[in-house]
Amino acid sequence: MRLFVILGTLLVLLTACTGKPAIDDANLSNRVLKIEEFFNGRVLATGQFQDTFGTVRRRFDVEINGTWDGKVLTLIEDFDYADGTKEQRIWRMSKTGPNTWTGTADGVLGEASGQASGDAFNWVYRIDLPVPDGTLRVAFDDWLWLVSDTRVYNRAYVKKYGVDIGEVHITFDKVR
Repeated sequence: MRLFVILGTLLVLLTACTGKPAIDDANLSNRVLKIEEFFNGRVLATGQFQDTFGTVRRRFDVEINGTWDGKVLTLIEDFDYADGTKEQRIWRMSKTGPNTWTGTADGVLGEASGQASGDAFNWVYRIDLPVPDGTLRVAFDDWLWLVSDTRVYNRAYVKKYGVDIGEVHITFDKVR
């Protein structure tokens, strides 16, 4: 039993030492990611969830239809998972300042909060995430970077009980 406690403690310490982005990191380009512009219209995405050991556990495609009315960005996300399951999530995101956002969606606990800086956007929230055998309550630390006029790369760190359980990697492509 003592060995399990020691191994568990080491695992928590190792995952806590993992480097993650910060909103004040230097921008790597002169691009500016304006969420309300990039996601206004049709966006196609593909992604996967990997556990902390790097094993791919789930793959998916997403079609996103977004509308920006000048105050609220509504994103209708239609997920198509490789295992054949489907899911729809509708985000309602409100711009609360020049670089700040809040938002809600089904399953999200409370409000999500976001902050933009140059080519990056950070989106943080807790959610009861539908999974094949029920729901999983997790916290997301989502990072998006504008890599071209038509592409955004997303890396999301996923935690349960404060411990990293995996990452989601997504590429979003703007349909023109």
